[in-house]
Amino acid sequence: MIRQKSFVSQRPTVYLVPTPIGNLTELTPRALDILNQVDLVAAEDTRNTRKLLTHYGIHKSLLACHEHNQKVAIPQVLEAIESGKSIAVVSDAGYPLVSDPGQHLVEKLIQKEIPVVSISGPNAALDALVASGLPCYHYMFYGFLDNKHNKRVQELETLKAFPYTILFYEAPHRIQTTLTDMLTVLGDRKMVLARELTKVHEEYLRGTISEILDVCEELKGEMVIVMDGYQEEDSFDLDKAVDRVIDLSQTMKLKEACKQVAKETGASKNVLYQEALKRK
Repeated sequence: MIRQKSFVSQRPTVYLVPTPIGNLTELTPRALDILNQVDLVAAEDTRNTRKLLTHYGIHKSLLACHEHNQKVAIPQVLEAIESGKSIAVVSDAGYPLVSDPGQHLVEKLIQKEIPVVSISGPNAALDALVASGLPCYHYMFYGFLDNKHNKRVQELETLKAFPYTILFYEAPHRIQTTLTDMLTVLGDRKMVLARELTKVHEEYLRGTISEILDVCEELKGEMVIVMDGYQEEDSFDLDKAVDRVIDLSQTMKLKEACKQVAKETGASKNVLYQEALKRK
């Protein structure tokens, strides 16, 4: 077991720093402090990171650390840490590692018991999820589907019966073919397409796959697809059952409300109780 106390350790540390996904003002005060304090910034694209740092008047040495140079970059990061330097790892937008480079680096750091600390910040998938209107209690972040048709269809087949909201990232030049495959494999489900999040042209398209497919060819910018989970006809709907519990709990004890809804729906009263507590 490796036990890390992030605010106690005096050792050189690697910080995973999320960067703005569009609106530069969303860089947090703590992220700014870290970027000012570290000795080196490992960046997915040093050109993009230089622009961000310059905007905030931060001048730091940059090291390219991306998908295609890991064999060179990871030893350089390790060497810098061993020489006593603290490092911030950033991607071009949002969290490092989330559909971005960094996983192999973090694995190596943890193997060597080097402190790795994540900083809170912007995330396109969660921004899209909470504003989508689709269920947020349970969800899966999938990221990018394969860019090849056959593999993409195979991936969608494995997700077809998943009962909770699924989050995907997609690029504008692939959105039409991806939604076409989704319509074929998943059926015409409810979905939300969020694009250009936090930017001046931010837009949410809420509807069915077929409705959004009709207009997606004209759309630009980085995109998040929020897809409704699989729902059987007349199947048990946990969210509706919990809504019923909450309504009943206005006039009776919560446990009694759960017991009554369990009788009405056949659901577990313990599950209803735990889910209802999350909303309190």
